[in-house]
Amino acid sequence: MTYYIYHIPGKKIGVTCDLNNRVTVQQGYDSSEYDVLESSEDIDYISSKEIELQREYGYKVDMVPYKNLKPKTKMNINITEQTTTFPCPVDKLKGQLFDNIGMNWETEHGKLDITPKTIDWIMKNVKTSMFNTNRSYVYNKAFARFYDNNDVFAKPIKCSKKPLKMFENIRQWADERGLYDKGDVKTQLIKLQEEMGELDEGTEEALWDMAAALDSQLIEQIEEDGATLEEELTQDLVEAGYLTDGESLSDLDPTVKENLENLGSIEDFEAALAEETDFTEGAVSGSMDMYLKTLKKVSKK
Repeated sequence: MTYYIYHIPGKKIGVTCDLNNRVTVQQGYDSSEYDVLESSEDIDYISSKEIELQREYGYKVDMVPYKNLKPKTKMNINITEQTTTFPCPVDKLKGQLFDNIGMNWETEHGKLDITPKTIDWIMKNVKTSMFNTNRSYVYNKAFARFYDNNDVFAKPIKCSKKPLKMFENIRQWADERGLYDKGDVKTQLIKLQEEMGELDEGTEEALWDMAAALDSQLIEQIEEDGATLEEELTQDLVEAGYLTDGESLSDLDPTVKENLENLGSIEDFEAALAEETDFTEGAVSGSMDMYLKTLKKVSKK
């Protein structure tokens, strides 16, 4: 087996046996967007070289060498004429699916695949087994019909539709008032309630205020920032060896999660990682509990 050390400039240095699946399919980088720094069949050499290169390039250094990471096992699914059953509850399924991107199986309705796009479909349509709450399933026929009008292997495309001029004016007006710098979901909702009350009086000013308070761009940006923070935190924990690819914060070991909640801030978390703090033992001072709860709320939206 050949191991590759890949470098995504400005992002990370990692190791994989499957560049296409790990870097392109899972992380979304084309072959032109990353470099292969080393390759070898010697896992000991690759493990030590990865850490050496992470230090040399100034990236965070993995706390657990690649050779000591837990091996991934193929998900053991149960296929019947009507359903495909997964060996985990719904709240653990997404991580399992991401760990098994590229997996496929035959059903009465055709071949089904695990790709980023089908993962979205599965998570929207999965059901908990009535016989075992630790198992979940989807209907094969409905899953197969999803292929009829969707390219399940296509990369997600961001919308580039130009916003209406009216909303551009509203956003400019809101920016001049500092709403984007000072506002958040809570204050904007409170402001919305106030302006709705003023609308009863028929004031034009209240109409503009309400439009700004409802501005979807602000809300989307807040949700995007929250999702980005969660993604970055999760990636840091994967690189440090506390999570495997595809797992989420809910999959953390209880001791690790408790120590994270005892940190003071994200800055304290990053400092602890840089100092190679072992989150699996002892106690770490501070409190990051509110931050983790906020991420949990945002991720549920």
